[in-house]
Amino acid sequence: MGVRKRERAEQVKEANKQVAFAKLNNCPTSPRKMRLVADLVRGQKVEKALNILRFSSKEASRKLEKLLLSAIANWQAKNSDSNIEEAGLIVKEIRVDGGMMLKRLRPAPQGRAHRIRKRSNHVTIVLGSNNNTQSN
Repeated sequence: MGVRKRERAEQVKEANKQVAFAKLNNCPTSPRKMRLVADLVRGQKVEKALNILRFSSKEASRKLEKLLLSAIANWQAKNSDSNIEEAGLIVKEIRVDGGMMLKRLRPAPQGRAHRIRKRSNHVTIVLGSNNNTQSN
């Protein structure tokens, strides 16, 4: 039993070397706006994703570009002997979840108050190598 467990652990370790991720927590942008930009780069090659984010006019693209560069640096730290161009890195998964909400009150007519919800989000990017299939 111990030998199989050790072999399985080595397989998992090898699989984890091919995957790198980065997280951005409590980013002060609404998740809906961030998802619009995240959908542009999901499944793309890393070089193409960086170009898409660099030339996008949305504010969320600046934050995602920085996060993608962080994920690339994390991959390079894991695979110091590998070359990033030969690895064929793609954005395997990009997830945008809702973060905490700041609740504020805005004055309304006739002495009322309306609640303003200032939303934030959590973004997770997972990079993986995809040598066998070509992505557009």
